[in-house]
Amino acid sequence: MRTQEQVNEIVRLLLAEYPEADCTLDWRKDYELLFSVRLAAQCTDERVNKISPALFERFPTLEAFARADVGEVEEYVRSCGFFRSKARDIVECANVLLEKHGGKLPSTMEELTALPGVGRKTANLILGDVFKVPGSTVVDTHCIRISNRLGLVDNLKDPVKIEMELRKILPPEHSSAFCHCIVLHGRAVCQARKPDCARCCLAHLCRSFSG
Repeated sequence: MRTQEQVNEIVRLLLAEYPEADCTLDWRKDYELLFSVRLAAQCTDERVNKISPALFERFPTLEAFARADVGEVEEYVRSCGFFRSKARDIVECANVLLEKHGGKLPSTMEELTALPGVGRKTANLILGDVFKVPGSTVVDTHCIRISNRLGLVDNLKDPVKIEMELRKILPPEHSSAFCHCIVLHGRAVCQARKPDCARCCLAHLCRSFSG
């Protein structure tokens, strides 16, 4: 494992490299972010951003989603993959939010993960981006890969185990931003097949760097 000084330096450098890092999904209302994250499973944010404007225009309120015919929602989200389960989860989630939460997103991990189609990754994103909860740690494929390469975790692949390890070492006030930076870094520099170590701001701190 890395020392706390090394961890803090990794966080500092990432925040400096990606000062505008934020969620790359487009949303205006809290529940739109929730639904967009569901659509983004096994799909790119770019693709979701292309189809979500028409979806949110057709169903402009949570009540409209709750009343929606699942088959019609499927047609709007078909290009995102796994469209049947995603459409079903969105309609069911809208109903649960209205019936159990007064049309508002709940603000705890337990309540969020009880919603249809919502796991810890989605819940952490909502907690960090909507509710600004310190320590919220989103573990996606980029985070799994780069956390292992940097030595922040030791050969772990399970997202929940990685989340728990990162929670122990990341400054809570920067956890959410760190995860957004990791996504950008993973797309631009530290890619899965061919990391561009020569351009990496973290190369001198990376255990996988072979330069």
